[in-house]
Formats: sequence, structure tokens, C-alpha cells
Amino acid sequence: MPTVSVIVPCYNEEATIKALLEAVHAQTYPRAEMEVIIADGLSSDNTRAEIAAFQQTHPDLDIRVVDNNTRTIPAGLNRAIEAAQGRYILRLDAHCVPYPDYVERSILALEQGRGDNVGGVWEIRPGGKGWIAESIAAAAAHPFAVGDALYRHAKQAAEVDTVPFGAYRKTLIDKIGNYDESLLTNEDYEFNTRIRQAGGRLWLDPEIRSVYFARSTLKALAQQYWRYGFWKWRMLRRYPKTLRWRQALPPLFVLGLPVGILLALAFPILWYLLGVVIALYVFALLFAGLQTAVRRRRAVLALGLPLVIPVMHFAWGSGFLWSVFVSLGGRQRG
Repeated sequence: MPTVSVIVPCYNEEATIKALLEAVHAQTYPRAEMEVIIADGLSSDNTRAEIAAFQQTHPDLDIRVVDNNTRTIPAGLNRAIEAAQGRYILRLDAHCVPYPDYVERSILALEQGRGDNVGGVWEIRPGGKGWIAESIAAAAAHPFAVGDALYRHAKQAAEVDTVPFGAYRKTLIDKIGNYDESLLTNEDYEFNTRIRQAGGRLWLDPEIRSVYFARSTLKALAQQYWRYGFWKWRMLRRYPKTLRWRQALPPLFVLGLPVGILLALAFPILWYLLGVVIALYVFALLFAGLQTAVRRRRAVLALGLPLVIPVMHFAWGSGFLWSVFVSLGGRQRG
């Protein structure tokens, strides 16, 4: 029987699934004590062919594929957990590459009692070529873009409110339940919220590292963050006390601009206040870009971050507000 079940939800990941499997195969944790369960959403590309080819050349790693007919991440996670035989569950994504000691450090932290769900830091890299992709990756790790999401830039181990991916004992599922399949995004945050409500702890250790490939285009980035914002409201309706300041600012800013303009039309003196707010935001963008360009010695980031960060903020805030609007109208999907 394996000790660790590595679970991976995926759909049309032919470009990255091999890199993930190679990284799992290279883990310092005993290979004979690991199994990999991939919940595939009936991929229409060559994802399954890539997995089969890897199985042929690496028979020493137990890899199984289960169907995820629903084609959503939480459903895929649940199907993989149902098939898991290990004492520990360790989640990864098909577009990430864990460091060689990722599994070993995660299981050690669990056995030392650091937390009930243990995770690490994303080392975010470009998902494509060009300065836009490079800027997206840099912005996704900048505090001005993502606030206090420590798993993107933490330097010290600490107890946190959520972790990416995560490793936990399989018995935790018996205690708090499976992933919520009604949430198409934010399923991990909701899962971690239930852990904390049950008295559990979430532990983030920056020594547990994985490479995460960011979106490569502004359109893909906007779609991703709009989806994040949309489903965040759905989760907050159930757990309003989990709201963090970083999550409130984008929708307030997006809503505040048109409201501010309307008020300024009625009270012209408010144009000055609106101008100050916009000027401060632009200054913060320019500072973030310049700071990152100097630190990384990449001049193009001075332009890239001021372009990318507003896309993240406005997409997230707009998705959140639209979710509020449609929920007030009784609709369930956006």
C-alpha cells in the first residue's frame, strides 16, 4: 500500500503534464511509497497519450488515470481522493513542477504536527514567451497585485488562512468532508475554511516550493481573475467572516470609479478627490513596476507591471461585483 497519494486534476494539459510527472518521479521521497492519481476531465488533446507514454518509460512509478466526467476541479479532486489508497493526500496541479524535496518536506511537516493541511510557496514563472508573459508572472508574485496572499511571496514559515495545493491525512476528509463541487473556483479556500472551523491549522512553509506557470496572455489572465472574483463571492456568502482586506479592495475600487464620477458630476469638488485617488493608484503601479524592474534587472517590467496589475484588479473586482448582482437576481451561474 502506498503512503502518499499524489492527486492531480487536469484537462487538456498535454503541454505540461509530462513535466509534472517527471518532477514527481524525481522526488526524494521513496518512489515505491507514492502513487499518482490523475483525474482527467476527458481531455480532447494528447494529455492521456502523454501520460500513457510516461507510464511505459517509468514503470517504477504507480500512475493511474480516473475519469472526471463533470470536468471541474473540485469534482476531479474528489474522484482522485475516492481512488486514493495512501495514508496522506498531496494535491498538485498539472501546470506546476514541485521541487525534488516537495513531497518529503510536506509529509515531514505533517508528521511533526505543524498543521492539518501543509503547503508551500509558488515560484511563479512565465507561462509563455515574451514580455507580457514575463510581466504577468512577475505581477502574480507582487504584493500590490495579490495583497497578503503569502503563498506567493512568503519568506518565513507561519500559520495562515489558506495554502496552495496542500498535503493532509486522508482521515481529514472523514472529518470535514470532500471538496465542494458547487464551487468551480475557490474550492481550496473553502476546504481550508472548514479545516479552520473544525479547529485545524494550516501551515505554510517557504521551504516547500513548486514552480507554477502563470497565464501567458492578458486575455487569459483577465478570464482567470474574473473567475476568481466571481466564485469568491459565492464562497463569502457562506463564510462572510473569511473576507480579507485584499479581497475587498478590488471590487470597492471598480465600483468606486463610476460612483465617484456620478457624484462628481453632481458635486464638482469631488473631481479633486477622484483625481487624487486615481493619481495614487497610478503612482503605486509605476512604483511597483520600477521596483520590480530594478530588483530583477529587467527594464521591460517597468512598463509591464503597470499594464498587467490593473487587469488583475479590474477583472477580479468586476467578477466579484457581477457575482453579487446575479446572486441578487436569483441566478446561479455567470
